[in-house]
Amino acid sequence: MSATVAAPPHAAARPVKARDAFYDNAKYLAIVLVAMGHAWEPLRDDSRAASALYLIVYAFHMPAFIVISGYFSRSFDAGPGRLKRLITGVAVPYVVFEVAYTLFKRTAGDDPDYPISLLDPWYLTWFLIALFVWRLTTPLWKVLRRPLPLALAIAALASVSPSIGDDLDLQRVLQFLPFFVLGLCLKPEHFRLVRRKEVRVLSVPVFAAALVFAYWAVPRMNTAWFYRRDSAQELGAPGWTGVVMTLAMFGCSAILVACFFAWVPGRTLWFTALGAGTLYGYLLHGFLAKGSRYWDWYEPAWVHTPWGEIVVTLIAATVITALCTSPVRRVFRCVMEPRMEWAFQRNTPDTARP
Repeated sequence: MSATVAAPPHAAARPVKARDAFYDNAKYLAIVLVAMGHAWEPLRDDSRAASALYLIVYAFHMPAFIVISGYFSRSFDAGPGRLKRLITGVAVPYVVFEVAYTLFKRTAGDDPDYPISLLDPWYLTWFLIALFVWRLTTPLWKVLRRPLPLALAIAALASVSPSIGDDLDLQRVLQFLPFFVLGLCLKPEHFRLVRRKEVRVLSVPVFAAALVFAYWAVPRMNTAWFYRRDSAQELGAPGWTGVVMTLAMFGCSAILVACFFAWVPGRTLWFTALGAGTLYGYLLHGFLAKGSRYWDWYEPAWVHTPWGEIVVTLIAATVITALCTSPVRRVFRCVMEPRMEWAFQRNTPDTARP
């Protein structure tokens, strides 16, 4: 016969831990840079300056986003509740948007025969399948003694393996893996370290030097290296350059990510709450980013002037901001964060958040 001990009144309700404004600010600013990078892509042929900015942004915007994703995946233990959140918050949106993007390409893109394939992510959905794989492997990285060097070795091997192919966009999954593992390895004190005043001051000449280098590299470097979706051989380079470029770009990206974090404000601002809706903005803005090409929004000559480039940048920032707001999240929550209670056992704890 066993006795049931009642929990004390003060233990009945646990206090909810407040969100740190710094991380929401970082996610919002990173997603704004993602939208700007997509908006600048059609302008690169007409402006070397726009191309240089494009290179800089692509060097660190997705790495920064992935580092934060890794940092908040540290508690993932493959428990039932967390697996449920992984399915509803990552796998289901992947299926929905992969189908939606394909139908959009068939209609707006005038490609009626483009096939629906869940094994070949199109455009932005690669990040969801990558996040799904990375998070599933989190328990493995947490038990390793030196996870980051191993992740770098895997990324380097992927960069010299053209036989990997396009299934599940595994080149990107593997080549961006070190940034996710880096996020898993980070602790709050690491973020406090890069937010010190001296780091903030030092980041200014670092970014200036990176911009000068990018301006020099525009006509000399293949920007496809930054996408990390091809091996060195597929980019027409010797195989050994894949290893060199993997290590070099990781180092450069890590430095720029640190500089980016140094300038992210730590207090609550008007856009802090939007950091919780960045995945909504990321997936939804893809329709406008691709539609702008399909519908020839870049055809007018004024768009390719300096003032036109500024206007395009402001429009991209405004659109991505609007797509991260609460009204948009309420409309699309049914496909982005479905509850799907019918699909899971009732005694499965729902203890994790994406």
